[in-house]
Amino acid sequence: MNDSSWGAPQGAGYRGAPEMGVAPAGPAYDVHEAQQTRPMPNVPDVPDAESRDGRDGDATHVSGPLFRDEMPQEPMSTPLPSPPQKKRAGRDLRAAIGVGVGLGAVIVASLFIVKAVFVGVIVVAVVVGLWELTSRLREQKGINAPLVPLAVGGAAMVVAGYARGAEGAWVAMALTALAVLVWRMTEPPDGYLKDVTAGVFAAFYVPFLATFVAMLLTADDGHWRVLVFLVLTVVSDTGAYAVGWRFGTHKLAPRISPGKTREGLLGAVAFAMVAGALCMEFLIDGGSWWQGLLLGLAVAVSATLGDLGESMIKRDLGIKDMGTLLPGHGGIMDRLDSLLPTAPVFWLLLVLFVGSG
Repeated sequence: MNDSSWGAPQGAGYRGAPEMGVAPAGPAYDVHEAQQTRPMPNVPDVPDAESRDGRDGDATHVSGPLFRDEMPQEPMSTPLPSPPQKKRAGRDLRAAIGVGVGLGAVIVASLFIVKAVFVGVIVVAVVVGLWELTSRLREQKGINAPLVPLAVGGAAMVVAGYARGAEGAWVAMALTALAVLVWRMTEPPDGYLKDVTAGVFAAFYVPFLATFVAMLLTADDGHWRVLVFLVLTVVSDTGAYAVGWRFGTHKLAPRISPGKTREGLLGAVAFAMVAGALCMEFLIDGGSWWQGLLLGLAVAVSATLGDLGESMIKRDLGIKDMGTLLPGHGGIMDRLDSLLPTAPVFWLLLVLFVGSG
């Protein structure tokens, strides 16, 4: 996800007008250099008003304000301070909300109508996410991670995880990594190591982690488990944004994501723990409120780490968003950053609390 909070923008500074006769300093013109190199014009001695009247024929100096540089300057009035500006989000909130509601409707409809349709939704998100990631790697770093074996292997990974569980997911992951190595052999050897390394990383980061969402779906109440997973992650991000935007003053990781604050993290934890307690008590078979508290805490931490990890990747690539597919959000990968690392954590804790069935 994106930065959880923004500080108030700095007011525009005031730069007074330069004094008359003095050249403005800047990248294209330096005052000191100009004073050293610019030739001064030869100005003949001009008699003042008295000499012109014949009262002082020997006067040779200039006493009157005959030149513009010698005109008296009126004191400049003190500029009024700029009015404080309100905090504003860096994105189009209307577009972001509209797209978010639309995606939510598609997800909920596919979850509660036919589970296999939701597996298809995961596959589409994985393939588009892989395309965004490999495209940015190629454009910004010259790394050519092979997309075809990644897309085919990623789709197979999600389906295998849904059909065969963790064992099927691991086998599909290993075969995808092998396919990346072999596919890249058809091209010149220059850059082979970095390309296949990026390819294996992409296979693990996007489809393998997404496979745990498909594995959540295999339980009898799988649609409720996936819904709780999505709700807790979204609530965590919302809490971080709301609290961090309103009260955030202490930076969480300024070198990675300057907009995130410690107050925002506390908001994420508080919101997710409350939502987790309610969801585990009322939506998950065999769940308890205290389990929901622990689950919410884990989700808030993993979602924040996932967001920071994605920010680290984007800073290394020198980009703001992974894509432009979703107005107000960026790309698919900009929406999956919190979900992907949270999926295995959520799956593991839910198996420990209520089992896999």
